[in-house]
Amino acid sequence: MKAFRILSKSVVKIIQNETRRFSGTLYEPSYLDEIKSKTPLYDTLNIILSGYDYPILENYQKQLHNLLKNMEIDVEETWPLPPQHIQVSTYKPKSELVQSQYLLKTFERIIQITDVPSIKLPVIIRVIEAGLPAGVSVNIRPHEESDENNRYIPDSELTALKHELEELGGPSKKR
Repeated sequence: MKAFRILSKSVVKIIQNETRRFSGTLYEPSYLDEIKSKTPLYDTLNIILSGYDYPILENYQKQLHNLLKNMEIDVEETWPLPPQHIQVSTYKPKSELVQSQYLLKTFERIIQITDVPSIKLPVIIRVIEAGLPAGVSVNIRPHEESDENNRYIPDSELTALKHELEELGGPSKKR
């Protein structure tokens, strides 16, 4: 009987400790504090790869994605951006006559990583720079809302229809 009282007192203490962990309707177990990272974490970072040669860029993105997964970095998403077209003209010496014209396409790929430990980020940057192929450039920055908006190609027909609807007085509100 005495062992039962001692056991019941310890159970009551555990229950009292656990009831403090309630915050509104959310229950947070005590073991969650133990699994928090002891090193600071970067929130969401975008690794932006850009280059003129599509196959090389695509292959490097695949290689980098696999490397990050092997380093146990959370790769949230990867996506391509629409290519940018740049027209370059060269002129004849001392004249305004065009000698030749070139159409360059710049391809971009974005790898989004989350919860990167601050200890691993310098190593990741060094590995990315060491394996960077010729003609490919890299930029690492925090994720911004504009990155998400640039991801999608705007539908010109849909925007024209929306504009036409606004000119006619907007959508009707019938219930």
